[in-house]
Amino acid sequence: MGYHIRIKKNAKRDFVHLKNENLHKKFDFLVAILREDPFQKGSIYKKLVGFSLYSRRLTIKHRLVYRVFEETKTVI
Repeated sequence: MGYHIRIKKNAKRDFVHLKNENLHKKFDFLVAILREDPFQKGSIYKKLVGFSLYSRRLTIKHRLVYRVFEETKTVI
């Protein structure tokens, strides 16, 4: 069983920028990984220091930041 993905309202506004930067395909690919397993081995992610957040790079300039709730199998 995979994880449920929820995208916050303020993050949805960034979709326009993703399309303009031609990063929507990379975003979709990363969301598919998160849906399967946000801690997938062999896939690079970083835990943000001081927060219960994780990060994956879209590019050097852009990243996908998320939080994992194991008890409900949800990624926000």
